[in-house]
Amino acid sequence: MTQSANRYSQLIEAIFLARYQEGANEVTFERSDIAITAERLGIQLPKNLGDILYTFRYRNALPESITEKAPPGSEWIIRPAGRARYTIALTASAAIQPSAILVETKILDATPGVIARYALNDEQSLLARLRYNRLIDIFTGLTCYSLQNHLRTTVRGLGQVETDEVYVGIDKRGVHYVLPVQAKGGRDKIGVVQIEQDMAVCEIKFPGLICRPIATQFMDANLIALFELERTETGIGVSAEKHYRLVNTQDLTVAELQAYQRRPA
Repeated sequence: MTQSANRYSQLIEAIFLARYQEGANEVTFERSDIAITAERLGIQLPKNLGDILYTFRYRNALPESITEKAPPGSEWIIRPAGRARYTIALTASAAIQPSAILVETKILDATPGVIARYALNDEQSLLARLRYNRLIDIFTGLTCYSLQNHLRTTVRGLGQVETDEVYVGIDKRGVHYVLPVQAKGGRDKIGVVQIEQDMAVCEIKFPGLICRPIATQFMDANLIALFELERTETGIGVSAEKHYRLVNTQDLTVAELQAYQRRPA
């Protein structure tokens, strides 16, 4: 664990334990509590307090002193609860991560050479590759158009939220869809909270469209995992998952194309 992660763990642990009562399903705190707790513990804060919350929502697990208080089949997650307010809440375990045994599908890489040369292994590079290779269209079976990057808005009860990219899609019947996309590069994890926020944004901003939330993650430099998600009785669940590998022409054989024809749609 890095020095930053260690002090972040001390802070979130102290905030949680000071407010937790046996059997509670959530612990609510305010952004100002982070600074107050840091001063009490003699911990130096980062310039961006949001980095503490981001770390435990998308990068590192919460401290064991917190996770051990979750019943079997459940886990603690950090949700926004309004302006400068947050809740550490119990939810059904729902790790959104690529399957280790799912087959790959090779796609001829249409990324412009100059983009591929300078692209980084981050969410912006991932979003660009999705766009140039029309992977959202291929994955969903819709004709999709990128509407907006980094859509920021305020949702009542959640505060300010941001969606990495929003697509609109049309099917063969002419039905319109909105597809909020959350992308993760590097070692960041896809969070259930982000999907919940995306769905809330779509309900407010696009009430007449069918919402189909999408999450995506680099598995390696040219292998991209795509997930479609939906709300279930127990929380957010994965309804579809595909792994697409971007390849050059010579790396996609006739035999592989024929094998794809035998796969179920």
